[in-house]
Amino acid sequence: MKKAFLAWFVSLALVGLLAAQQPATNSEQAPAPNPAENIKVRVDLVNVLLTVTNKRNHLESGLAKEDFRVFEDNKPQSIRYFSRETDLPLRIGVLVDTSASIRDRLRFEQEAAVDFLETTLRPGKDLAFVEAFDMQPQTVQDYTGDIEKLSTAIRGLMAGGVTTLFDAIYSSCREKMLVFPPPEPYLRRVMIVISDGEDNQSEHTREEALAMAQHAEVTLYAVSTSEPGVQTHGDKVLKRLAEQTGGRAFFPFKADETAADFREIGRELRSQYSLAYVSTNRAHDGTFRNITIEPVQKGLQVRARPGYFAPSE
Repeated sequence: MKKAFLAWFVSLALVGLLAAQQPATNSEQAPAPNPAENIKVRVDLVNVLLTVTNKRNHLESGLAKEDFRVFEDNKPQSIRYFSRETDLPLRIGVLVDTSASIRDRLRFEQEAAVDFLETTLRPGKDLAFVEAFDMQPQTVQDYTGDIEKLSTAIRGLMAGGVTTLFDAIYSSCREKMLVFPPPEPYLRRVMIVISDGEDNQSEHTREEALAMAQHAEVTLYAVSTSEPGVQTHGDKVLKRLAEQTGGRAFFPFKADETAADFREIGRELRSQYSLAYVSTNRAHDGTFRNITIEPVQKGLQVRARPGYFAPSE
């Protein structure tokens, strides 16, 4: 009897010892990890959308990652991701100058903008908003994919008053383009500005408006409403805003040529490339970094945003 009891006791002890050596089960609470042992790795991808044209100014398709070289502040960068990006969702802001200076051309601009949205927005994927500006910017239709609502908002605009172009760009970028949480940064943000480029009332400067557009990673396309044949100060403003965001400015000779310019914008949006790299400059100092993208093949032209603002701590 004593031997049986001793054998039972030894067996019980062995079971307890083995159990103590096993990892904790789901019913047990594992010790909390030491926060000091956690290693956080922050990877900041720089995403760049680009448009490529050949010597005839025709859109170039079929290119690959190996066809480009990327530099940041003159230092070579390694392209991590590359694709012909025609499928990313679009967020489009249509900003219409409704000041008295564009009264004669407003109807043509309205119909061209409506046609552009009808042919560009993809149901269930893309959204657009409409903002008018004269005395002050005013959102007349918030983000929607409903073409009927957007068309009604655009066609209902009336001309009159002064111009607050820079305020309109600044506020639209800050309030409509800069607010998307992850994974929304992988949207394409596009702003269409219909204006003569003359600003006489804004609180913000041209450079402040431009910096906000760059922070929001907005590509700005401008359609000038100035009188054809003479380049005005406003045209130069529109050209700078477009070029410094990777977009393009159009100067239709006739009002009814505006529709062709909008169609060209639509073609570009369907023919863009996308690349991404992790900057070799790991400082989170909020500074502006210059980006240069060079095509390997001669005769090609790349249009993309010329830089970005680094993240700040």
